Amino acid sequence: MFDLSPQALAHAVLNVIVLLISLCVHEYSHALMAWKLGDDTAARSGRLTLNPFAHADLFGTILLPLFNSPVGWAKPVPFDPRKFRRSVSMGFGTVLVKVAGPASNVLLALVSAVLFGIGARFAPDLVARQTPGAALLLSLITTNAGLAVFNLIPLHPLDGGAIADYFMPRGLRPVWERISAAGPIVLIALLLIASGTGFLSGPIYTLAEALFRFGGFLAGA
Repeated sequence: MFDLSPQALAHAVLNVIVLLISLCVHEYSHALMAWKLGDDTAARSGRLTLNPFAHADLFGTILLPLFNSPVGWAKPVPFDPRKFRRSVSMGFGTVLVKVAGPASNVLLALVSAVLFGIGARFAPDLVARQTPGAALLLSLITTNAGLAVFNLIPLHPLDGGAIADYFMPRGLRPVWERISAAGPIVLIALLLIASGTGFLSGPIYTLAEALFRFGGFLAGA
C-alpha cells in the first residue's frame, strides 16, 4: 500500500522537483557543450534550454521519483560529432560533451552547498532543520553528487561509457567492445549488486560529505 500521508506526498513532490532541476541542468550542459563545439543538433531539437519539460521523461523524471525510486533519467540530448569544429576531433569532442553532464551536477551541488552555507550564516530561519529551504538544498547536494558519480561509471549507455571509449587502450578494445554491447545488461546487474552491497554509496557520500562540510565552513560551523 502506498503511503499517502502529507509527509510522504511532500517528499515525493520534492523528489520530482529536485530531479527535474538536476536532470535539466545535466542535459542542458550536454547541449551547451555540443553547441560551443559547433554542433547545433541539440539546439535545433529544442534541447538548448533550461526548460525542464524539454528534457523530462514522463517515466524516468516524473513517475519514478513520485514513488521514491533511487533511479531516474531524462531524454538523452542528441548531438552529431561530425558537426564539431575541425579544431576538435570527434572523439575528444564527444568526451567534452559527455563530461559536461556530470560536471554540471557537481557544480549544481557546489552551488547548493554555497547557498546553504550563506543561508545558514545570514538567514538561518530559511535553512533551519525541517524547513523547505533546507530540504531542497540538501536534496540537491545529495542527488547531484549521486548523478555525477553514477553517470561516470564506465558503461554504456552512461556518459562514462563514451568517455571510456576514447581512453580505452587499443589492446583492450576487443574486450571493451563486447562489454559495451552488453552495457545495459551489465548496468542493471551492477545496480542490483549496488542495492545489496552499497558499494556505490561510498564515493557518492564522500563527495556529498565534502560539499556538506564546505557549506558548514561557509556557515561558520
